[in-house]
Amino acid sequence: MTADTRELYQLANAMARNTGQAETEMASIVTRGALNVKNQWRANAQATAGRHARLYPYTISYDVHPIPGGATAEIGPDKARLQGPLGNILEYGTSRQAGHNDGGRALIAEHPQFEAHVIALTGRLGRL
Repeated sequence: MTADTRELYQLANAMARNTGQAETEMASIVTRGALNVKNQWRANAQATAGRHARLYPYTISYDVHPIPGGATAEIGPDKARLQGPLGNILEYGTSRQAGHNDGGRALIAEHPQFEAHVIALTGRLGRL
């Protein structure tokens, strides 16, 4: 059995040449996505929090941390801010009240855009 692996080697070389650029652009994509999720989460929370938690939407923030290959983001309420500790109750609910799922809905809304940006990046960088 024989196999033609020229294209595989070409792809590996293209990926090796573009590693630094891929990491930089992936960090940018993650940062943009985190900002979009934060903004949507805030908008969702403003619509659902009501008067009892009117400051809660302003506790939602994000942090981006570089990692090999790109970045990771942590998005959610900052518990150090006023009404930030209400995040778990408002998002997930209690035994007496259903959660709002504001963050979950924000993630679902951002998913198609994030995926499209990642696919475009890999397509651009993986060209032979």
